[in-house]
Amino acid sequence: MSDTQTMIENRPPSVAHLFLERVAATPDAEAYRYPVPPASGEGPSDWASLTWAQAAERVERIAAGLIGLGIEPEQRVALASATRVEWILVDLGIMCAGAATTTVYPSTNTSESAFILADSDSRVVFAEDATQLAKVRENRAELPGLHHVVVLDDEGVTADAADPDGWLLTLADLEKRGEEHLATHPEAIKERVEAITKDQLATLIYTSGTTGRPKGVRLPHECWSYMAKAIKATGMVLEEDVQYLWLPLAHVFGKVLTSGHIEVGHVTAVDGRVDQIIVNLPVVRPTYMAAVPRIFEKVYNGVAAKAREGGDAKYKIFQWAAGIAREYAKTSQDNFRRTGTATVPFGLRTKHAVADRLVYGKIREAMGGRLRAAISGSAALAPEIGFFFAGAGVHILEGYGLTESSAASFVNPGEAYRTGTVGKPLPGTEVRIAEDGEILLRGPGIMAGYHGLPEKTAEVLEPDGWFHTGDIGELSVDGYLRITDRKKDIIKTSGGKYIAPAEVEGRFKAICPYVSNILVHGGDRNFCSALISLDEDALLAWAKENGLDGKPYEEIVADAKTVEMVDGYVRELNEGLQRWETVKKFRLLPRDLDIEHGELTPSLKIKRPVVEREYGYLLDEMYAGAREA
Repeated sequence: MSDTQTMIENRPPSVAHLFLERVAATPDAEAYRYPVPPASGEGPSDWASLTWAQAAERVERIAAGLIGLGIEPEQRVALASATRVEWILVDLGIMCAGAATTTVYPSTNTSESAFILADSDSRVVFAEDATQLAKVRENRAELPGLHHVVVLDDEGVTADAADPDGWLLTLADLEKRGEEHLATHPEAIKERVEAITKDQLATLIYTSGTTGRPKGVRLPHECWSYMAKAIKATGMVLEEDVQYLWLPLAHVFGKVLTSGHIEVGHVTAVDGRVDQIIVNLPVVRPTYMAAVPRIFEKVYNGVAAKAREGGDAKYKIFQWAAGIAREYAKTSQDNFRRTGTATVPFGLRTKHAVADRLVYGKIREAMGGRLRAAISGSAALAPEIGFFFAGAGVHILEGYGLTESSAASFVNPGEAYRTGTVGKPLPGTEVRIAEDGEILLRGPGIMAGYHGLPEKTAEVLEPDGWFHTGDIGELSVDGYLRITDRKKDIIKTSGGKYIAPAEVEGRFKAICPYVSNILVHGGDRNFCSALISLDEDALLAWAKENGLDGKPYEEIVADAKTVEMVDGYVRELNEGLQRWETVKKFRLLPRDLDIEHGELTPSLKIKRPVVEREYGYLLDEMYAGAREA
């Protein structure tokens, strides 16, 4: 048995065990950095730190406070908050109390929040602020099992005469109760952690889903302890690393990063404010971070738009440098695959050095200047955008997983990464491709099932442990996986041709620097069409140069000049497609798609049925008079 196999198979039952081991091993090492308002009250945030020992003190108080409230092992405790250091401390406190965390996105509407809290039978909910508290209060009558609400940020929170006695607490109140409980029961946390078993429920994550009510995914403790050990076994994350963590921790992708962090013991800087990413990167100077493709697309579009603002000469330099970056990345990756050395011809290397001075170096500095790798997941990254960043020295390692597989089933391996693939399976995870192309997974990261839905569980989880992902993919002879589409998203035209819309959409994102979202439609139709929304920041910069300055977004997208501009990119897209894949017609949407209108999931994936229903009138308009099957 290899050292890796031994490490994974002999792992402790839970991340709570790993956390206590980490604290004992490196108590004085820095664990977390987090933003605090500046002393002056103005300007950018200052950053404070917690050592592992300091984090443990708070975690133990939170855990003991929950025990003091009567929380028993496996009972659910909900956490409705954006990403912040308190999210992690509370989640660890819930784990160390032996309870199970129910994650709730702060963007979840009142009705769906109530459904999640009721379906999970959560006994306590940690609400980030007054906004999240209001959602709970509005549905209090429907939640008889909810005994307490603990507010993380009590600014603006006021008592309500309708609140039952002791129902509302602040985080400080809970920690004080925990301190009192520990004074009389000093071994309480140790005893709870020692009693945790690997198959005990640790986390209940409700899939945002693209249709219907969300399903609660039951992830036992062994999923997270396995992920922690498997991440360390890849050798990609090092003890000297600094991670910048902004992803939603209610999402499985963000959650798995906290497990790996505890096992490896590096520093994590936590700030979930998406509008602060560009501000924070030069301050935090991370060596690695994880993101969803939309972030890389926005960075790419922003760089392209800024170059265009600088005039024709600067934009031509950018376009030249982008082409060199892609050629350099493709050549070096091809040579590495064949020979094990990422060599490139002298001429290309010389051009690349010039482009690096003019363009790439500025991109790396904007991302902190030390970024060794960026991990991309949750949705497909357009390969051409991936090749651009790879050639610019920002190495994006695509990974793959689902909520049902604890997020990280595949990841690209360091220097041997291949853009356009999601890499190889983590140690301990098995994969096979079914006859219809569906990806099947088996291993310690797979869920126990859907909460209260045995029939739904049986549809995707076979008795021998194989999980049906619903994704279509291809495995190379040396084990790299390429995702081609969602099984249910493959469309068939009325002419009998099959099309993977995600592939067409990804190509367009790499071609058009103004696109935000695109949905290709064509199932049972005699040609493909597209609904396209544009990136507002990039579009407004373009509008200044085209006589549309000062107009609102909706007027700009309706203008004939904008339609003509996008049409040029659609024609360019079609040149590289099979005839039946080409987009014959398109419509620009009057606003961008967003989470608030229910068109995007919290991980920024398009909810196709929602968008097609909402903009059905535009689809009908494009197919009016067309012969249908």
